[in-house]
This record gives sequence, structure tokens and C-alpha cells, in this order.
Amino acid sequence: MAQSNPGAGQGKVYVVGTGPGGLQHLTPAAREALAASDCVVGYKTYLDLINELLIGREVFSSRMMKEVERCRKSLELAAAGRTVTLVCGGDPGIYAMAGLVFEVARERFREVEIEVVPGIAAVNACAARLGAPLMHDFACVSLSDLLTPWAVIEKRLAAAAGADFVLVIYNPRSKKRTEQIVRAREIILAHRAPETPVGIVTAATRENEKIILTSLAGMLDREIGMQSTVIVGNSRTFVWLDRMVTPRGYADKYNLLDP
Repeated sequence: MAQSNPGAGQGKVYVVGTGPGGLQHLTPAAREALAASDCVVGYKTYLDLINELLIGREVFSSRMMKEVERCRKSLELAAAGRTVTLVCGGDPGIYAMAGLVFEVARERFREVEIEVVPGIAAVNACAARLGAPLMHDFACVSLSDLLTPWAVIEKRLAAAAGADFVLVIYNPRSKKRTEQIVRAREIILAHRAPETPVGIVTAATRENEKIILTSLAGMLDREIGMQSTVIVGNSRTFVWLDRMVTPRGYADKYNLLDP
């Protein structure tokens, strides 16, 4: 498991990433942390995905936008001597709760032991569903401007697109945020050809999973929602047999056909 912070008190918080959704993608280390905990704290949607593993544990669930409260509750329980799992979707250190837990702990809960348990991130699951789009350098950018100014997001998009990174776009669209993905595509089109392959994976590994292969030109005509991750290829990405592939560069150095 991941390294915990020093100066631990009686209680402990496991910050656990449950992966993209299906129980089959929950790591053994995550299962061990849940089994060792007497309390579980999390966002209701993520808790529902692992409901069968919560039997016999005290569960504290909350809705979206209550991240600070969940971190504080986890640390308060641990400070009182409880062993707690704070549940995050995907990987807890990628657009999730691990950093926030440490920020809150630094202010009031220095005695609480914190251990981060990695999970399979959306970027991993979505890439696997599409084929092999991340075989070379890539950049992840979230289009959510709730915590990051949109001007900063635009700057990062332009820099990554200009450097020919494969782009992984998190939080591309929500009910309230509908124009950010439109503007993001405009920025990327300034650096990429319209026919650049684009993969859209919604609800990866879950029952309602949807996989779409399209192009930069046509991506806005396809369904993109809150559970979607968008992967935009670089200048060498291609589609073969409904698989999105970014070459690592082996063909430039080796003969791939002859032994």
C-alpha cells in the first residue's frame, strides 16, 4: 500500500480508489483496506457500486459538492480512534480526494495516520477500452472550472495541444457546463487536423458503458456527458479495426514484420 504520513495517532484513514466502477476492477489492496475499516465515508454513487463490501460497517454517505465535509468527517472519526475508509472513484490521487485529505489534516488532524490506496483511474480504463491511445506522452486536463479558472484551463489545453500530447479530457460536459467542450475543441483544432482520432468512453466498465470512435471534426455530434472521458489523439494516432492506437515509435527503429 502507499506510504502513510508520520506521527500517527490511534485512528487511521485509508483513502481508497475503487477504480472505474465494476467490482472486478477493485484492487486487492482496496479490498483489504475496506475489510480493515469499521467506518466508510463516501459519495453515494461510489458507495452504491461497492455496496456488497460495506456490510457490517458504519457508512456515512453524502452528495456531490460535499468533498470537504467527507474529508473532515473521515479525519474526525479517525481522531476518535476509528479505522476509516474514505472512498473515491478511480484513483484517489487523480482529480479525487487524496490531496484534500492532506490539506484538511495539515490544519487540524496531524495525529491521524493517512494511507493512500491507489485505484485504476478513468484514464487507464478508458484507454484500455479504446485500444492503446496512450502509448506515447499524454496530458490530462479537466474542463471543470469550479475550482480552476477557465483562463488557466485554456492555457493548459493550448500548451498540451501545441506540444502534440495525446489529450485526456476529464469532466468534459455537465448539465450546467455545456460550452467548455466546444471551446476546448476550438483550441485543439488550432494545432490538430480535423481528422485526428477521438475516443469517447462513457461509464467505463459499468453496465451502461458506451464507447465511441470519432474524429476531432465530428466529436461534438456524439454523446458526451458527465460520466464521459474524451481522448484526443496526437499527430500520429490512428484507428485500426475499431481500435485507437498511438505508436510508441518502434516502427521507426525496428522492422516489425521480419524476425
